[in-house]
Amino acid sequence: MFASFLNRIEYSDMRLMRYLIIFILPFAVSLTNGADKRPNILFIMSDDHAAHSISAYGSKVNTTPNIDRLAKEGIKFNSCFCVNSICTPSRASILTGKYSHKNGVPVFNTFDGSQPTVSKYLQSAGYYTGVIGKWHLGSQPTGFDYWSVLPSQGVYFNPAFLTQDGRKVINGYVTEIITDLSLNFLKNRPKDKPFFLMCHHKAPHRAWEPNEKYKIEFSKKVIPEPPTLWDDYSTRADAIRNCQQKVFYDLTRRDLKLIPPANLSPAEKNKWLSTKPTSVEIQVDGKTNILTGIELNKYKYQRYMQDYLACIQSIDDSVGILLDYLDKEGLSDNTIVIYTSDQGFFLGDHGLYDKRFMYEESLKMPFLLRWKNCVKTVSVEDSIILNIDFAPTFMEIAGVKIPDDIQGRSFLPLLKGEHPDDWRTSFYYRYYHDPGDHNTAAHYGMRTLTHKIIYYWKLDQWECFDLKNDPFELKNIYNDKDKQPIVAKLKQELYKLKKDVQDNDEYAYKQPPHGVDGRTFSTPVKFDPYQK
Repeated sequence: MFASFLNRIEYSDMRLMRYLIIFILPFAVSLTNGADKRPNILFIMSDDHAAHSISAYGSKVNTTPNIDRLAKEGIKFNSCFCVNSICTPSRASILTGKYSHKNGVPVFNTFDGSQPTVSKYLQSAGYYTGVIGKWHLGSQPTGFDYWSVLPSQGVYFNPAFLTQDGRKVINGYVTEIITDLSLNFLKNRPKDKPFFLMCHHKAPHRAWEPNEKYKIEFSKKVIPEPPTLWDDYSTRADAIRNCQQKVFYDLTRRDLKLIPPANLSPAEKNKWLSTKPTSVEIQVDGKTNILTGIELNKYKYQRYMQDYLACIQSIDDSVGILLDYLDKEGLSDNTIVIYTSDQGFFLGDHGLYDKRFMYEESLKMPFLLRWKNCVKTVSVEDSIILNIDFAPTFMEIAGVKIPDDIQGRSFLPLLKGEHPDDWRTSFYYRYYHDPGDHNTAAHYGMRTLTHKIIYYWKLDQWECFDLKNDPFELKNIYNDKDKQPIVAKLKQELYKLKKDVQDNDEYAYKQPPHGVDGRTFSTPVKFDPYQK
């Protein structure tokens, strides 16, 4: 009846129609069904969690039984990718459904909180919205009924949180605190509204500080080395040789949790901890060993991975606690639970840590989803989805019209087992932060189902990989004579996609100033989600 009423109205103003859809439809649903039956959305996102350190994705280095529950009870996406592999830009893309050059966040610059976001659309449509944990966008959260977020990167122990009521310190371990705050949100939410909660963990971001339990447990483990740990970078562009995110050369004494000498001044202590050691003294069976060369390199990898994986184990516990609560309260059937990360991460792959590069380990995001009322069977999905797709998917699920300026696409059909003929078979990527913290060269590129091409525009160098025959991306085929037809085809697709997303090189050489590391926020701007 309501649909026929809408069809009879002649709208001269599209904004009016949008408002009617957003504000009247939820009431119509409520009147028809006696309650708002739209699904709740619990969006759990960690920071820098590589898909290949999740056992559901075949991890060789750890097990994650609670995260795996989502795969066992829902759907696992094997081809989820970010469009700019760095924390702040990825978070902005997730919120807006747009590329960095469209949402104005190419690097660590402040997010303009006056622009439309998925939280604002859902809030306007009647959802109770919240964000808890890492924010890292510089500006105050907008579009949320409740927020409690870490200033800047936050800290692992006894962290401060910025809230609607001011700044407060909570004693404890950050992963456990974020879990408790998320539980409180679920318990105290209005029961007559569906909820949208973004639970954002700090872990396992650098400096990889686990709680005591898992620190001890993983310190006893020997972590298998990835097959490309000792990559010599032959045939590759200069970018990977020149970067400063190598496990063997760029981890600091602070990263390795080395103990500084006593009686240093604060400045001296910081300098000591910030140094990249070329030798390390350790105690083995009461004897002093000085590690150098290959022994030191192996030691650095083990220390890095032990702490990184120990942090993940607390995240896995958190996911289990939240899933158990939903099950106990009878909320599981009508709650969509997502687990993802803001991008991928190198776990010694190519001898690297951190992210940024368009190589698979950095580009690929874990994405697991459980929605018992929709995804009825355990499934694996290989279709390409992007972090800019999250916002329009949540909007379509909530019954919100997706604005034309959103660049992502809802993958709700994929969740229903449908595969549209026009679903993407390639996508565009761009990284700007050069030289940045790790001297990682700026680049843009394109990935298909089988190939990848990357252009480092400041270096004027190219890389091209055959992902089917070279999944570890060890051989750059860009200059191979017999590969020129495929290279030409890939370049043509790259330039087409660059044009399609309207990337006009706005931030190619000049980026906005950094602005995400403050202790407080500026005054938020009120926003009409449909203003022109």
